[in-house]
Parts: sequence; structure tokens; C-alpha cells
Amino acid sequence: MHPALLALVWVAALAVSAGGGWYSTRLVLDLASRSADAGRETPSAQATAGPLTLSDGPEGPGARRVLRGGTWIGLLERLGVTASILAGMPEGAAIVVAVKGLGRYAELRDNPGASERFVIGTLASLVWASLVGFAGRLVLA
Repeated sequence: MHPALLALVWVAALAVSAGGGWYSTRLVLDLASRSADAGRETPSAQATAGPLTLSDGPEGPGARRVLRGGTWIGLLERLGVTASILAGMPEGAAIVVAVKGLGRYAELRDNPGASERFVIGTLASLVWASLVGFAGRLVLA
């Protein structure tokens, strides 16, 4: 394959992974927040201060407060996973997941109500990034 075409496939796959992943993750989080077991309304004081001990759902203000920066972390996560798959090293995705989990461990341990958003968002993001990465590998083959 011509190097310019190879570069174009990489750039396109990474762009679709980063941009499209945001929409797919938002969709999954929105759907999860509509389920009957999506968490309870927490008092507004808990949503703004202190540990989030009760889940206020994946779209609740408490979960968003605890997992601040999640949009950027998710974008970098998708780029890392897609790039590792495109490079033929899917085990690199495990490193991305491990770094993300270790980085968020203290926040999730202290705020168990936020773990729902973390797990749903991470899984949706990883599935999207993996699909895009493997589709890119098919194009490159």
C-alpha cells in the first residue's frame, strides 16, 4: 500500500475513533441513565460536595463532578486503543485500560456512586475504539 494511503487510513481511523466515540459513548450513557435502575436522586448538597456514596445515575451531577476530565481521558483512551490495534499490537489496549483504571482508582474507591458512569463509559469507549481499529486493520490488509 502506498505510504500516503496508509497515512490517510491511520488519520481517518483515529479521527473516527476520537470523534465518533464521543457520540457513541454519550448515546450509551444517555440510554443507561433512562433505565429503571439508573440510580437515585441524591440531595443537591451531595452532588456538589463530599463523597458520592449513592449512585445518582451515569448522567447525574455527582458522577460528573467526581469523574471530571472524563471526556478528554476517553478521547485519549480511544486514540490509544485504536492506534495499538492499527499497529498490530492489540495488547496495547490492555495497557491503556490499566493506566486508566489505576489513575481513577482513588476516585472510584472514595466515591462508589461514580463507578457506574466509569464502567459504562469505559466499556462503550473501548468497544467503539476496538471496532474502528479492527475496521482500519481490514482496510490496511
